[in-house]
Amino acid sequence: MKARPRVAAPKDVAASVKSPRSRLAPADRERQIIDGAIAYFSEVGFSGQTRELSTRLGITQPLLYRYFANKQALVERVYQTVFEGRWNPAWIAMLQDRSTPFRERLVEFYRQYSQATYQPDWIRIYLHAGLSRPELNRRYIRLVRTQLMPVYCLELRRDCGLPDNPQAAVSEQEIEFVWSLHGGIFYFALREHVYQARVKVDFMTHVGFAVDNFLEGAKTTYPRLLAAFAPEALAPAPRRVRRSS
Repeated sequence: MKARPRVAAPKDVAASVKSPRSRLAPADRERQIIDGAIAYFSEVGFSGQTRELSTRLGITQPLLYRYFANKQALVERVYQTVFEGRWNPAWIAMLQDRSTPFRERLVEFYRQYSQATYQPDWIRIYLHAGLSRPELNRRYIRLVRTQLMPVYCLELRRDCGLPDNPQAAVSEQEIEFVWSLHGGIFYFALREHVYQARVKVDFMTHVGFAVDNFLEGAKTTYPRLLAAFAPEALAPAPRRVRRSS
Protein backbone atom coordinates (compact mmCIF):
# COMPACT_ATOMS: atom_id res chain seq x y z
CA MET A 1 0.00 0.00 0.00
CA LYS A 2 1.38 3.38 -0.98
CA ALA A 3 1.68 5.99 1.71
CA ARG A 4 -0.46 9.03 1.17
CA PRO A 5 1.52 12.14 0.28
CA ARG A 6 1.77 14.57 3.15
CA VAL A 7 -0.44 17.62 2.76
CA ALA A 8 1.21 20.77 4.06
CA ALA A 9 -0.65 22.67 6.76
CA PRO A 10 -1.63 26.21 5.90
CA LYS A 11 1.20 27.61 7.99
CA ASP A 12 3.70 25.40 6.17
CA VAL A 13 2.49 26.74 2.86
CA ALA A 14 2.70 30.32 4.10
CA ALA A 15 6.24 29.74 5.33
CA SER A 16 7.39 28.07 2.14
CA VAL A 17 6.05 30.70 -0.25
CA LYS A 18 7.41 34.23 0.06
CA SER A 19 5.07 36.89 -1.21
CA PRO A 20 7.03 39.37 -3.31
CA ARG A 21 7.26 42.89 -1.95
CA SER A 22 4.82 45.03 -3.85
CA ARG A 23 6.44 47.50 -6.21
CA LEU A 24 5.33 51.07 -5.76
CA ALA A 25 6.12 54.21 -7.66
CA PRO A 26 8.75 56.27 -5.80
CA ALA A 27 6.23 58.93 -4.74
CA ASP A 28 3.85 56.27 -3.44
CA ARG A 29 6.63 54.48 -1.57
CA GLU A 30 7.74 57.72 0.04
CA ARG A 31 4.15 58.45 1.06
CA GLN A 32 3.88 54.94 2.54
CA ILE A 33 7.02 55.47 4.61
CA ILE A 34 5.91 58.89 5.86
CA ASP A 35 2.43 57.69 6.81
CA GLY A 36 3.91 54.64 8.52
CA ALA A 37 6.44 56.77 10.39
CA ILE A 38 3.71 59.11 11.64
CA ALA A 39 1.70 56.17 12.98
CA TYR A 40 4.81 54.49 14.43
CA PHE A 41 6.30 57.54 16.17
CA SER A 42 2.90 58.57 17.52
CA GLU A 43 2.71 55.14 19.17
CA VAL A 44 6.24 54.57 20.50
CA GLY A 45 7.81 58.02 20.42
CA PHE A 46 10.92 59.19 18.62
CA SER A 47 13.08 56.61 20.37
CA GLY A 48 11.58 54.05 17.99
CA GLN A 49 14.07 52.45 15.62
CA THR A 50 13.96 52.57 11.83
CA ARG A 51 14.62 48.83 11.74
CA GLU A 52 11.34 48.13 13.52
CA LEU A 53 9.56 50.71 11.40
CA SER A 54 10.83 48.99 8.25
CA THR A 55 9.58 45.64 9.53
CA ARG A 56 6.14 47.10 10.19
CA LEU A 57 6.05 48.54 6.71
CA GLY A 58 7.13 45.25 5.16
CA ILE A 59 10.22 46.77 3.56
CA THR A 60 13.94 46.51 4.17
CA GLN A 61 15.84 49.09 6.14
CA PRO A 62 18.15 49.83 3.17
CA LEU A 63 15.07 50.61 1.08
CA LEU A 64 13.89 53.09 3.71
CA TYR A 65 17.30 54.78 3.63
CA ARG A 66 17.05 55.17 -0.12
CA TYR A 67 14.29 57.68 0.55
CA PHE A 68 15.57 59.19 3.80
CA ALA A 69 19.31 59.41 4.39
CA ASN A 70 18.99 58.85 8.13
CA LYS A 71 16.50 58.85 10.98
CA GLN A 72 16.83 62.60 11.51
CA ALA A 73 15.78 63.23 7.91
CA LEU A 74 12.72 61.05 8.43
CA VAL A 75 11.82 62.81 11.68
CA GLU A 76 12.15 66.17 9.94
CA ARG A 77 9.73 65.05 7.23
CA VAL A 78 7.30 63.82 9.87
CA TYR A 79 7.44 67.27 11.49
CA GLN A 80 6.88 69.04 8.18
CA THR A 81 3.94 66.79 7.36
CA VAL A 82 2.21 66.74 10.73
CA PHE A 83 2.81 70.31 11.91
CA GLU A 84 3.72 72.61 9.03
CA GLY A 85 1.67 70.63 6.52
CA ARG A 86 -1.54 70.97 8.52
CA TRP A 87 -1.10 74.66 9.26
CA ASN A 88 -3.45 76.74 7.13
CA PRO A 89 -2.56 80.43 6.56
CA ALA A 90 -6.22 81.04 5.69
CA TRP A 91 -6.98 80.79 9.42
CA ILE A 92 -5.25 84.12 9.97
CA ALA A 93 -7.22 85.85 7.23
CA MET A 94 -10.44 84.42 8.67
CA LEU A 95 -9.65 85.80 12.14
CA GLN A 96 -9.01 89.22 10.58
CA ASP A 97 -12.29 89.30 8.65
CA ARG A 98 -14.23 91.91 10.61
CA SER A 99 -17.38 91.43 8.58
CA THR A 100 -18.11 88.59 11.04
CA PRO A 101 -18.36 89.01 14.84
CA PHE A 102 -15.18 88.02 16.63
CA ARG A 103 -16.99 85.37 18.66
CA GLU A 104 -18.11 83.58 15.49
CA ARG A 105 -14.63 83.86 13.99
CA LEU A 106 -13.05 82.26 17.06
CA VAL A 107 -15.52 79.38 17.15
CA GLU A 108 -15.04 78.70 13.44
CA PHE A 109 -11.27 78.93 13.83
CA TYR A 110 -11.28 76.26 16.53
CA ARG A 111 -13.57 74.07 14.47
CA GLN A 112 -11.12 74.12 11.57
CA TYR A 113 -8.00 74.06 13.74
CA SER A 114 -9.22 71.05 15.74
CA GLN A 115 -10.00 69.10 12.58
CA ALA A 116 -6.45 69.64 11.39
CA THR A 117 -4.52 69.24 14.63
CA TYR A 118 -6.52 67.81 17.53
CA GLN A 119 -6.17 64.30 16.16
CA PRO A 120 -4.56 61.31 17.94
CA ASP A 121 -1.42 61.24 15.78
CA TRP A 122 -0.85 65.02 15.99
CA ILE A 123 -1.33 65.22 19.76
CA ARG A 124 0.74 62.13 20.57
CA ILE A 125 3.63 63.20 18.32
CA TYR A 126 3.50 66.68 19.84
CA LEU A 127 3.82 65.23 23.35
CA HIS A 128 6.52 62.72 22.39
CA ALA A 129 8.49 65.53 20.75
CA GLY A 130 8.26 67.58 23.93
CA LEU A 131 9.97 64.78 25.85
CA SER A 132 12.70 63.75 23.43
CA ARG A 133 12.94 66.37 20.65
CA PRO A 134 11.82 69.68 22.16
CA GLU A 135 13.29 71.62 19.25
CA LEU A 136 10.33 70.40 17.17
CA ASN A 137 7.87 71.78 19.71
CA ARG A 138 9.74 75.06 19.88
CA ARG A 139 9.46 75.44 16.12
CA TYR A 140 5.72 74.89 16.17
CA ILE A 141 5.18 77.15 19.19
CA ARG A 142 7.18 79.84 17.38
CA LEU A 143 4.83 79.48 14.42
CA VAL A 144 1.77 79.90 16.64
CA ARG A 145 3.47 82.69 18.59
CA THR A 146 4.37 84.77 15.56
CA GLN A 147 1.51 84.04 13.14
CA LEU A 148 -1.59 83.46 15.27
CA MET A 149 -1.26 85.14 18.65
CA PRO A 150 -0.60 88.76 17.57
CA VAL A 151 -3.69 88.70 15.34
CA TYR A 152 -5.66 87.10 18.15
CA CYS A 153 -4.66 89.90 20.55
CA LEU A 154 -5.34 92.76 18.13
CA GLU A 155 -8.81 91.43 17.36
CA LEU A 156 -9.48 90.95 21.07
CA ARG A 157 -8.54 94.58 21.73
CA ARG A 158 -11.13 95.70 19.23
CA ASP A 159 -13.76 93.30 20.56
CA CYS A 160 -13.26 94.78 24.03
CA GLY A 161 -13.91 98.27 22.69
CA LEU A 162 -10.28 99.35 23.02
CA PRO A 163 -8.47 101.61 20.53
CA ASP A 164 -7.80 99.93 17.21
CA ASN A 165 -4.12 100.72 17.13
CA PRO A 166 -2.10 98.00 15.36
CA GLN A 167 1.02 100.13 15.72
CA ALA A 168 1.01 99.44 19.47
CA ALA A 169 3.03 96.26 19.86
CA VAL A 170 1.35 93.22 21.37
CA SER A 171 2.82 92.52 24.80
CA GLU A 172 3.93 89.17 26.18
CA GLN A 173 1.24 89.44 28.86
CA GLU A 174 -1.42 89.72 26.18
CA ILE A 175 -0.14 86.63 24.43
CA GLU A 176 -0.16 84.64 27.66
CA PHE A 177 -3.68 85.88 28.33
CA VAL A 178 -5.11 84.55 25.05
CA TRP A 179 -3.00 81.39 25.32
CA SER A 180 -5.08 80.47 28.37
CA LEU A 181 -8.08 79.86 26.10
CA HIS A 182 -5.98 78.20 23.41
CA GLY A 183 -4.34 75.86 25.92
CA GLY A 184 -7.60 75.05 27.65
CA ILE A 185 -9.20 73.89 24.41
CA PHE A 186 -6.10 71.83 23.62
CA TYR A 187 -6.39 70.13 27.02
CA PHE A 188 -9.92 69.00 26.16
CA ALA A 189 -8.52 67.14 23.15
CA LEU A 190 -5.61 65.84 25.23
CA ARG A 191 -7.95 64.20 27.73
CA GLU A 192 -9.83 62.48 24.94
CA HIS A 193 -7.00 61.30 22.70
CA VAL A 194 -4.15 60.66 25.15
CA TYR A 195 -5.67 60.06 28.57
CA GLN A 196 -8.53 58.12 26.96
CA ALA A 197 -10.96 59.88 29.29
CA ARG A 198 -14.65 59.43 28.60
CA VAL A 199 -15.52 62.94 27.51
CA LYS A 200 -19.29 63.19 27.39
CA VAL A 201 -19.48 66.77 26.15
CA ASP A 202 -19.55 67.62 22.46
CA PHE A 203 -16.30 69.34 21.52
CA MET A 204 -17.79 72.27 19.62
CA THR A 205 -20.40 72.84 22.33
CA HIS A 206 -17.53 73.10 24.80
CA VAL A 207 -15.67 75.48 22.47
CA GLY A 208 -18.69 77.77 22.19
CA PHE A 209 -19.07 78.11 25.95
CA ALA A 210 -15.31 78.44 26.47
CA VAL A 211 -15.12 81.27 23.93
CA ASP A 212 -18.15 83.01 25.46
CA ASN A 213 -16.65 82.77 28.94
CA PHE A 214 -13.29 84.06 27.71
CA LEU A 215 -14.69 87.02 25.79
CA GLU A 216 -17.02 88.10 28.57
CA GLY A 217 -14.21 87.98 31.12
CA ALA A 218 -11.84 89.76 28.77
CA LYS A 219 -14.08 92.82 28.62
CA THR A 220 -13.26 93.41 32.28
CA THR A 221 -9.74 92.02 32.51
CA TYR A 222 -8.12 92.94 29.21
CA PRO A 223 -8.30 96.74 29.64
CA ARG A 224 -6.64 96.40 33.06
CA LEU A 225 -3.96 94.17 31.58
CA LEU A 226 -3.19 96.71 28.87
CA ALA A 227 -3.13 99.56 31.36
CA ALA A 228 -0.55 97.70 33.40
CA PHE A 229 1.66 96.20 30.70
CA ALA A 230 0.93 97.94 27.39
CA PRO A 231 -0.48 101.43 28.12
CA GLU A 232 0.51 102.66 24.68
CA ALA A 233 -2.16 100.33 23.26
CA LEU A 234 -4.83 102.41 24.99
CA ALA A 235 -3.83 105.56 23.14
CA PRO A 236 -5.94 106.38 20.08
CA ALA A 237 -4.38 105.36 16.81
CA PRO A 238 -2.70 108.31 15.07
CA ARG A 239 -4.72 109.74 12.26
CA ARG A 240 -3.39 109.43 8.78
CA VAL A 241 -2.54 112.76 7.24
CA ARG A 242 -3.90 113.11 3.76
CA ARG A 243 -1.54 114.68 1.32
CA SER A 244 -3.02 117.48 -0.71
CA SER A 245 -2.81 116.99 -4.42
